[in-house]
Amino acid sequence: QVQVVESGGGLVQPGGSLNLSCAASGIIFRINVMGWYRQAPGKQRELVAVTTTGGSTNYADSVKGRFTISRDNAKNTVYLQMNSLKPEDTAVYYCYVWYRSNNYWGQGTQVTVSS
Repeated sequence: QVQVVESGGGLVQPGGSLNLSCAASGIIFRINVMGWYRQAPGKQRELVAVTTTGGSTNYADSVKGRFTISRDNAKNTVYLQMNSLKPEDTAVYYCYVWYRSNNYWGQGTQVTVSS
């Protein structure tokens, strides 16, 4: 059974940095897509960044130039380096995995940007 577990959230001041990690277990074949979504209070879940097996990436306009997604295929792990954080980045961040035609989500990790 596939499980997805995030780590690395927390409280950071505006302008600071955080690095999120997400590890998928129960994986036998190569994961097609790994990425991150977020959901702020009262808002819909939105895409932050995703990466494919081939290494292509896609970012939300609001995070381009500040966030970097990367993955380690050997470890079935995806990372999100977040720099120059803003209060509007405050949200629960969810790891997303597309594997063998199924979606899998992590439990979410809270990121709070506040002084």
